[in-house]
Amino acid sequence: MKGDIKMADMKEIYGRLNEVFQDVFDDDSIVVRPETTAKDIDDWDSLEHIRLIAAVEREFGMRFKMGEVSTMKNVGEMAGIVAARMTR
Repeated sequence: MKGDIKMADMKEIYGRLNEVFQDVFDDDSIVVRPETTAKDIDDWDSLEHIRLIAAVEREFGMRFKMGEVSTMKNVGEMAGIVAARMTR
């Protein structure tokens, strides 16, 4: 059913996000969770945020809207936007 997000799909999204985060921040020990924020990752500053957003967009073949980028509070919100785009 269109619009439904399966747990398996979310697991895949988090797995792919995890790889992107590890690559962008050059840190294989990063494990992202829904509640992960910039405060949880040492090098996550405004410049790295731009690189991260671009890398996530490339990974999932999508573009975030400016309003989405500025209001994302954690990785869970990012994953939710990605999941919603994947079901369209």
